[in-house]
Amino acid sequence: MSTTLEQKLTHLKLSRMREVVVSWITQAEQQQLGYREFLDELLSEELLGRQENQIRRKLKAAGFPYAATLEQFDFALRPELKRSVMLRYFDSAFVANAGALILVGPSGVGKTHLAIALGTRMVQLCYRVRFLTAQQFANAVLATASRAELACVLRPLVRCDLLILDEFGYLPVEPQIGPALYELISERYTHSATVITSNKSLASWGEVVGSDTALMMAILDRLLHHGEVFYLRGSSYRLRGKEPLVLTSSSAVSNGADVG
Repeated sequence: MSTTLEQKLTHLKLSRMREVVVSWITQAEQQQLGYREFLDELLSEELLGRQENQIRRKLKAAGFPYAATLEQFDFALRPELKRSVMLRYFDSAFVANAGALILVGPSGVGKTHLAIALGTRMVQLCYRVRFLTAQQFANAVLATASRAELACVLRPLVRCDLLILDEFGYLPVEPQIGPALYELISERYTHSATVITSNKSLASWGEVVGSDTALMMAILDRLLHHGEVFYLRGSSYRLRGKEPLVLTSSSAVSNGADVG
């Protein structure tokens, strides 16, 4: 590739085209591609590159703690959860219909994995996704000193197409978090999709926000109107193959043995 051509492609910010133009020139000569077909292939490469870059930026902006896909989830270990049913939420209709999905279960059963996989799929479908833990949300709310500052915290969470609130109920939160959560869910109700993971049954959610059962019922009313709840059971993924060690350690502690 001539220096002049490379400089022009760089100046025009056609980075993907600059990477593949030499190989496509060779391929065009070998296959005797016409000018129109050759140009179409080059432009398709550039568009593909820009779409991939956009997805990477959106994945980074979403704030996922790690990468996860639905294919990596072992449904054989969670027979109460059907893959065919879960696939319904990996469709654009879930966001278009402003749906809600609540995943409840003990630690390590794959709730966060499924939530990230769902969020990743929606990013691939060009939706705006935000992922944060309930504790991150609580910390952000507690750091505000005025109504205006609270509005700045809530605004991006209200506007995104899919909000994933992870680990709700793992830690108790201050009483003022409840009203902020209610405002967030109410603003998203009928407009945007929401996913929440929790280790507590819905009946216990009121205790998480200062025993305000009435407030939590109002939140659940909005979530469940267009949403569903799935309970995941079983042992932790993280402890697979380590059960004997855990049981042995537990027995030693109960017998007063020194396991340090």
